[in-house]
Amino acid sequence: MKRSQLAMFVFWVMAAMLTTSIAKADEELPPITSQPGREFLPSALTKAGVDEHLGETLPLDLEFQDDRGRTVSLGQLFEGDRPVILSLNYSNCPMLCVLQLNGLIDSLREVEMVAGKDFRIVSVSLDPGETVAQAANTKQKYIDSYGKKVNADGWNFLVGTQSNVEQLAEAVGVRYVYLPEKKEYSHPAVFSICMPDGRISRYHYGVEFPPNTIRLSLVEASEGKIGNAFDKFILLCFHYDADEGRYAPTARFLMKIGGIGIILGLGGLFWLCHRMTKRSKRQREEADQSHTRQHGQVAHTI
Repeated sequence: MKRSQLAMFVFWVMAAMLTTSIAKADEELPPITSQPGREFLPSALTKAGVDEHLGETLPLDLEFQDDRGRTVSLGQLFEGDRPVILSLNYSNCPMLCVLQLNGLIDSLREVEMVAGKDFRIVSVSLDPGETVAQAANTKQKYIDSYGKKVNADGWNFLVGTQSNVEQLAEAVGVRYVYLPEKKEYSHPAVFSICMPDGRISRYHYGVEFPPNTIRLSLVEASEGKIGNAFDKFILLCFHYDADEGRYAPTARFLMKIGGIGIILGLGGLFWLCHRMTKRSKRQREEADQSHTRQHGQVAHTI
C-alpha cells in the first residue's frame, strides 16, 4: 500500500472513531444545569442565606414606592426585552451593602452595556422603615459613582412594607434576619439577574464580580436580545459554573475543539504524505528521463 493510500486510510478511520465518540458523549453527558441550594452563610450565628430559585417567576404584582415617591408594581419594572439586576439591600447597612453595591458598580463600569438603557437595576430595601428620601439619596450616590450617562428611570431604588419585602425575599430565596440589639439586618451578599418576564436567571455572590461574567449573564438573561455576536457565540460554547462563579467551556465544546484539532492534524499529515509522494514520483520520472537521454546519447555515439 502506498504511503498516500495508507495516510488516507488512517485519516478516515480516525475521523470515524472521533465522530462516534463525540456522538456518544453528546448522548451520555447530562444536561447542564445550575446547582440549586448553594448557600452563602455570612454568619454561623444567624439563619441568613440563599435558597436558589432559578427559573421561578417573581411576584410581579407586589407594590413598592420608588425613589420619587411613586407607587409602582414590580411588574412595571419588568417590561420590554431588558434583563434586570435585582438586589436586596438597605441604605443604613453599616458595611456589607456598601461593599456589595460598590463591587457591582465597579464591574458595571467595565461593561460596555449601560444601566438604564440595556438593562435595569432594581434595589429593594430590606428595611421597611427606610424612607423615600433615603432611597433617593442612595440612588444618586451610586449613579454618580457609576459615572456613565444613564436613564434614571431604568435604575430604581424601592422601599415597601415589611410584608411585601418578605414576600419578595422569599420568592428570590434570600433569608435575612433582623438583629434588634444592633438595629441591623444580617443578610447574604448576593444579587440575582432576572429575565425581562420576571424569571430568575442567575445568582452572583460576594462583593467582587468579574465584568465578563456579569456581561454574559445579562446577555443570557435577555435571551440574546442584547450583547454582540461574540457574546452569543460564547454562550453557545460555555456554561455558567456556579461553584466557580464564572462561565466555563462545556465538555462537548472541549471535545469538539479537540476533535477538530485531530482532524486538522490528520488532514495535514495526509497532505504532507501526498506531497512527498508526488515529489518522489517526480524525482523518479526526472531520473528516468535523464537515464533515457544518456542511453540515447551513448547509442548515437556508437
